[in-house]
Amino acid sequence: MPPAVKVYGWAMSPFVARALLCLEEASVEYELVAMNPEAGDHLRPDFLTRNPFAQSRARSRGTCKPELLAGDGSPEAAAMVDVWLEVEAQQHHAPTGAIMLQCIVVPLRGGVRDQAVVDENVAKLRKVLEVYEARLSTSRYLAGESLTLADLSHFPMMRYFMDTEYVALVEELPHVKAWWEELKARPAARKVTEHGIQAAERWAQEKGRAAVN
Repeated sequence: MPPAVKVYGWAMSPFVARALLCLEEASVEYELVAMNPEAGDHLRPDFLTRNPFAQSRARSRGTCKPELLAGDGSPEAAAMVDVWLEVEAQQHHAPTGAIMLQCIVVPLRGGVRDQAVVDENVAKLRKVLEVYEARLSTSRYLAGESLTLADLSHFPMMRYFMDTEYVALVEELPHVKAWWEELKARPAARKVTEHGIQAAERWAQEKGRAAVN
């Protein structure tokens, strides 16, 4: 029997990883249809019939177990999930992404990172994480005492951030560090990380073959 879900995208993408993480948490069988945006896979006619805007930013809400959206089931908990999803989207994502881009992606593409951009966003992220530290000092997870999508949504981008030299921003905050250590140790997170590593290896091999040719 074929998998219940097909996910089209690049496993290295944080957006695709977020959807995969939710599927793994829900124990849903899926097929990852690997795509390479650098090769123009997202512009193929068969993909455009599914997504006419040629974007592979997979959404995660529709792939989540209900409890990941509702916390402990109370209206207050569900509201807190929404609050912290917005915090991730509006406050955490941009500085983390900018640091990841400059420290990882730009060098991989042969460029030189803009240290001024890095420094600016490190300062922004430090302030954001101080807010997280205060929140996590009063509850185990961001939306309360239950793991939710509000927590999981941070994993894909933070996984890359923690490979930069700025990990001290997390490690110097005990509650944030404990929260992160718990997130990355989850079986679903380890599986998604494995997908990303395999995609990175394939990408490196393709780049190497292209350079030889």
